[in-house]
Amino acid sequence: MDALPVGFWVVVMLVVLALVFDFMNGFHDAANSIATVVSTGVLKPQQAVAFAAFFNILAIAVFQLKVAATVGKGIVEPGIVDQHVIFGALVGAIAWNVITWWYGIPSSSSHALIGGIVGATISKAGSGPLVASGLIKTVAFIFISPVLGFLLGSLIMVAVAWICRRSSPLKVDNTFRRLQLVSAGMYSLGHGGNDAQKTIGIIWLLLIASGYASASDHMPPMWVIWSCYVAIGLGTLFGGWRIVKTMGQRITKLKPVGGFCAEAGGAVTLFMATALGVPVSTTHTITGAIYGVGSVRSASAVRWGLAGNIVLAWIFTIPATAFIAAVFYALSNYLF
Repeated sequence: MDALPVGFWVVVMLVVLALVFDFMNGFHDAANSIATVVSTGVLKPQQAVAFAAFFNILAIAVFQLKVAATVGKGIVEPGIVDQHVIFGALVGAIAWNVITWWYGIPSSSSHALIGGIVGATISKAGSGPLVASGLIKTVAFIFISPVLGFLLGSLIMVAVAWICRRSSPLKVDNTFRRLQLVSAGMYSLGHGGNDAQKTIGIIWLLLIASGYASASDHMPPMWVIWSCYVAIGLGTLFGGWRIVKTMGQRITKLKPVGGFCAEAGGAVTLFMATALGVPVSTTHTITGAIYGVGSVRSASAVRWGLAGNIVLAWIFTIPATAFIAAVFYALSNYLF
């Protein structure tokens, strides 16, 4: 039997690298899904990560692959992409994830991947192959998703406060300890639905560039879909504990009712973005929602200074990963 061509093994290695990114995405963003439910004491950390991982994978049965289509076909023209571009994009995204995880900064894995694709593509062929419509809506949601999360989190908090105005604090606390399981599950569902599809999109782009799939295909192979959902679920299962403290306690002190409102606001935002096919940051979304909930209590209840550090990480994510990806694209092209 003839040996498989070298190009095939290159594709296999890049698929594995993409799944490593997906795993790290779940690991890095696990805190977004579980920080509120852990910080309020509703679930123990080990229970929370297993709970979130289950809903991450369950998302495969809920959402259409609109985000995957945006990443696979709507950021750059597939015809210009080659294996060097994919390698540069993935290394740029993974490197940024490691840096921000190490320092406990809640940055965006999603925008790290988008920045990597953009940087490697520009390094190869300039800005011409970039798809303006896909980039504009992705960049717009850097600002829209946290604002929407903030508004929804604060509005839900106000509505809940009015509905429960005649209930005792103990009754409210007990009620929302149960309801927070619902909101945490919905948020984890939205997290899996949006984030796993970004890796599906990059692998789909790789398969198109390598000739193993056609740009006219309506969806990637099922093994790609299942692999990505399982990888992000496993990443969540192992968790990103360095970021839990930042998300769950350092921004504002949360009670079960506040955790419910933050997760509900974040979940609605993620469901909307996924339905529109927009790759958004779960980090941006839940951070905005937590700030919205905290601001309803009082402006002084929120550590606004911490917001500045988080926003700076958001601003630098795409440029930083684009630069790293451009360097590794050039290095890959030179060596191989």
